[in-house]
Amino acid sequence: MRTKTLEQKDKRFHESFFKQILNSILVGILIGLSYLPFGILFGISDIFYVLLRYIVKYRNKVIIENLSFAFPEKTKLEIKLIRNKFYYHLCDVFVENIKIYSLNSNAAKRRIKIKGADEMNAYFDKGTSVIMLGMHYNNWEWSSFLPSELKHKNLVIYNPSRGNHAFEKFLLHSREKWGSTFVPVHKSTRTVLEFNKKEIPTALGLGADQAAPATSKFWTMFLNREAPFFSGPEKIAKRTNQPIFFHHTRKIKRGHYEIELFPLIENPKDIESKDILLIYIRKMEEIINEKPEFYLWSHRRWKHTRPEGIPLTL
Repeated sequence: MRTKTLEQKDKRFHESFFKQILNSILVGILIGLSYLPFGILFGISDIFYVLLRYIVKYRNKVIIENLSFAFPEKTKLEIKLIRNKFYYHLCDVFVENIKIYSLNSNAAKRRIKIKGADEMNAYFDKGTSVIMLGMHYNNWEWSSFLPSELKHKNLVIYNPSRGNHAFEKFLLHSREKWGSTFVPVHKSTRTVLEFNKKEIPTALGLGADQAAPATSKFWTMFLNREAPFFSGPEKIAKRTNQPIFFHHTRKIKRGHYEIELFPLIENPKDIESKDILLIYIRKMEEIINEKPEFYLWSHRRWKHTRPEGIPLTL
């Protein structure tokens, strides 16, 4: 999990004894809730919706601002309707992700359908690793079920939870129970190289829509606003020439999803570096525009201003 070196470098990973006890109790409650049937959990979700929407008003200003920039053609009423649907969906995602902890494989198969696995597995049969680019859309956590149908070793790069060891353990149990390996970002290069050295074909999963720092060299328009992006995906793709697949999760109904994997770029070496990210970003926009309520609008994705001297990539 975390290394002492990382905790020494970043004090945000430190957890006091009192906080350890409190976090352990809270995680114990989450584990208990995970064994409740979906019907009860969705009843809890409905209660959370009322709390978030009308009482807490969770990041209401951030959500309204993000939606207003993304959809300038929509009226205030339309924006508020999308916000309400987003709150409703967010509460479902919360209880669904608690449920993963105790969800067995048979129940998961009934609720998670995977489309496009055969095309990706064909690359495994040739000994070729692939890159999967996803986003924070619908329930991204349920993608941990992908190894049930994928032949590749599924590696997912993530940021460890800060100052909450019990919650980190809870998340990793849910995320890795079906065979995925979640790799802390500070160990990503080393881990990927180790699998390559062993000639084990991997599917490297990246949620590349996360907010990059203002100093990022890649800035472009995303949902009608200037936004920075991590350049890692394009650098890895150009260096390895691994095919890039897009990872798209659709919500069928409460507690039921379809995960579609489809080729985005077959030969990255034939594409300009900047176009690798641009193709990915435009595909995200296309999907978000179709069903906007399922994107993570509460995220402060556009909190940075582009520094002088860094061009806008178009």
